[in-house]
Amino acid sequence: MKIKNFDDLATSEARRAMLRIAEAGLEAIDTENVMRNMIQLGEDHILRLGDGIVGGSQPLMFDLGTTRGIVFIAIGKCAVEAAAVAEDVLGDRISRGVVVDVKVCPPSKTGRLQTFCGTHPLPSDENLRAAQAIVAALKDLSENDLVIFVVSGGGSTLLFLPEDPTSREESNIFDILTNAGATIEEINTVRKHTSYARGGHLAKDAYPARIVSFIISDVPGDDISFVASGPTVKDASTIDDATAILSKYGVLKNCAIEKCGLIETPKEDGYFARVTNILAVSNSKALEAMRQFAELLGFRAEVRDTQLAGEAEAVAGMVSFELHSAAAGSVLLWGGETTVAVHNKKGQGGRNLQLCLAALPSIADDEIILSLASDGRDHGPYAGALCDAATREAIKNAGLDAAAALVGDDSYPLFEKAGNYVMTGDTGSNVSDLIIALKT
Repeated sequence: MKIKNFDDLATSEARRAMLRIAEAGLEAIDTENVMRNMIQLGEDHILRLGDGIVGGSQPLMFDLGTTRGIVFIAIGKCAVEAAAVAEDVLGDRISRGVVVDVKVCPPSKTGRLQTFCGTHPLPSDENLRAAQAIVAALKDLSENDLVIFVVSGGGSTLLFLPEDPTSREESNIFDILTNAGATIEEINTVRKHTSYARGGHLAKDAYPARIVSFIISDVPGDDISFVASGPTVKDASTIDDATAILSKYGVLKNCAIEKCGLIETPKEDGYFARVTNILAVSNSKALEAMRQFAELLGFRAEVRDTQLAGEAEAVAGMVSFELHSAAAGSVLLWGGETTVAVHNKKGQGGRNLQLCLAALPSIADDEIILSLASDGRDHGPYAGALCDAATREAIKNAGLDAAAALVGDDSYPLFEKAGNYVMTGDTGSNVSDLIIALKT
């Protein structure tokens, strides 16, 4: 079971139904299950990449008898799980590779993969070493080599390779953009132009090898060029675009280095001619699984949006309004990623906790809202929270001030004391946030 405190939260039939729906969504995007469908080796020594379902395309076929070597690179919050599958399926057929995750990576089973545990959301020396190792692993490849990438959310920070390796200006840039409420697309547009491992640079490094990149999307709308800042995707943005974003949020004038260390991304079509980027999984898969399961439970279920965005408090108002307007026995579903414009830098909490806290005052006795980060980390150890009339009562009984916590961007301590948080730990999945609204 993905939700570790399921039994603690399931204090009513409605809550139990809500949690089972959430479980169905998390199971559907389990990285190991997804990657076992994506990487298959037959007895004929033909490697099949892609399951033939995504986009309706046929799997890509590679004869390992004519393939010189296989390089495997896994980046992001799903890297450990993806690497376990790749080593299980391919074993010693992997020539070399790198795995970099935000959690501790176990040693490579085959001894062929270098493993790194990087930091997130701010870069570190370990992230730099990991990015340098990836670039080194892609050197001196030929047309007969195959590179398999698995790219997932969290990868942007891990692919830290600035023009000046001693500079940590990116941390300053990220803090300002995040606190100002910049979108993930704006943040990653800038990130593409501050590292030699993002924005198509890894495709350039691997050229002329054949590249198949499985992308696990945590970006609303599934624009794969923004997932982990698109290391294998040709970048359509320019330095001018990144500069405009930095100017918009007042970052440009605060940088300690010239032009904030911006660099241009590769634009030559040739570097991408032998690259196949495959959207392996996104929040649509989780939402559809939840919709189907909710209907099995007897609810009328509907996916309202897969590209949800906006301020967490404003989104909470929208979700509450739509839930109030829904018929009894309804389940409404959203996927996406909200933002929180931070007013109190000492506050603790993430966008999912903030959304639930904002929805709490208006929630009716027959309504429940659950919002969680699919990776299990909502800017802290909790994945998100569940809010209903019982949550409101628990906060009251604990003598806590929900309104003050909301204004102070301090939702984490409140839910820690009052309970009603959702605990999953690292799920090994990452397809943005999932919101479920249920009316009994």
